[in-house]
Amino acid sequence: MAFDGVIDEHFLARYRALLDAEDTAFDELEHAYEDGDREHFSLDLDAWHRAVSRRLEYLQRTGVELNGSTSTLQQLV
Repeated sequence: MAFDGVIDEHFLARYRALLDAEDTAFDELEHAYEDGDREHFSLDLDAWHRAVSRRLEYLQRTGVELNGSTSTLQQLV
């Protein structure tokens, strides 16, 4: 991970909020899967993808590079 910026309280608070949103979206996805609710599963999968994308975009905007290159959701999922 290459990072030229400063990790401060603001960075960590924002990143924690993005992680929490991603975790919440994944929990909803998991519940839909366990319930066999295909319609909500598809919607929750899209919501989870958006949450992951927001987190990765934030890292990219702040100068964090994953594995020396920018990552996309498609590479991670």
